[in-house]
Amino acid sequence: MQHRIIVLGAGYSGAIAAGRLAKRLRREDVAITLVNAEPDFVERVRMHQLAAGQDLEPRPLREMFAGTGVALKLAKVTSIDVDRKTVAVQSTEGTEELAYDTLVYALGSGGNDQGVPGVAEHAHQIASRPGALRLRERLAGLAEGETVLVVGGGLTGLEFVTELAETRPDLDVTLATRAELGDWLSSKGRAHLRKVIDRLGIAVYENAAVTAVGADRVTTADGRTFLAAVTVWTTGFAVHPLAAATSLELADSGRIVVDATMRSVSHPDVYAIGDAGHALGAGARPLRMSCASGTPMAWRAADSIAARLTDGKLTDTPLRYFNQCISLGREDGLIQFVTADDRAVDHALTGRFAARYKELVCKGAVWGVANPTLGIPVRRRRAVAERVEPKATARIAA
Repeated sequence: MQHRIIVLGAGYSGAIAAGRLAKRLRREDVAITLVNAEPDFVERVRMHQLAAGQDLEPRPLREMFAGTGVALKLAKVTSIDVDRKTVAVQSTEGTEELAYDTLVYALGSGGNDQGVPGVAEHAHQIASRPGALRLRERLAGLAEGETVLVVGGGLTGLEFVTELAETRPDLDVTLATRAELGDWLSSKGRAHLRKVIDRLGIAVYENAAVTAVGADRVTTADGRTFLAAVTVWTTGFAVHPLAAATSLELADSGRIVVDATMRSVSHPDVYAIGDAGHALGAGARPLRMSCASGTPMAWRAADSIAARLTDGKLTDTPLRYFNQCISLGREDGLIQFVTADDRAVDHALTGRFAARYKELVCKGAVWGVANPTLGIPVRRRRAVAERVEPKATARIAA
């Protein structure tokens, strides 16, 4: 009897986990189903490029998983019953209920309006491909000199505002950030960021916490008003709401609380990875929502599931960070090196070399989806009869 593994979501973490499981386990022992609403793999780290008018190479999931043994099901997940161990999905063929023995929850996140009035009605977001395409169309219709205001000075905001300013020098591109520009970076990183911002002619409003968004303007907490033909909201991510309708234990953020093996602390048959999982990294700090977190979380979950099914060895060392990679247009970038718990150190790469570095990271992320065996032997292992090894379970719980 095959052990049924269902992976929900084919973003970076879900796709990598599914492929890695297929490499680690024998097809006669496990049935792996990858559920995704869209037929193509979306390079989320390139949504700022797509929105700015650049075309991305299509990556059909069926081609990526051909011959792997992973069954791709194009459907939208409508509900999860973690007590009955079933997933309800809806596709062009109708509604269906899928049963699982192990569930990997990787449904990711979307834009976060932070509860600010007017964001949903008037602002654009680039947290998804549809959102990026809508913004792309809107920007294409702007006339010379019209203003685009990007709200949010984190990685997403910085990448988009510089990409747009470089691609569309005819527009008046501005940035509003809650704190000082690049306040989390090292002194070298901040200096280079300001140099690029000035070179591209981007106006920056610092210490500007936006409290309301209108059709043609935003208002800040200190009473300032900034006019804009288009407002782009990049202030963070909110997890997919589906988990909140289950009995899974969640963090305040709505993310599923997991242990060091990415296993739900309340439901041992469920693993949560990527933006959906609340995992602690080095220094017991929660991993941030990012591709940099999602990829190693996917490796850890797949390896943990395989270990438990094959009586193998579990790893529970904390996941860590090495750097933050920021593209600042196509020909400039910033690689900020960080501590294991994601704090900036006084070392950074800048300029064209950093841009090439970031591009290799993006290409490597896609390569990792198609080649998910990094750091593990390719040899598939036979699953043991008892699917969850009691001693391993007790060791992690302790």
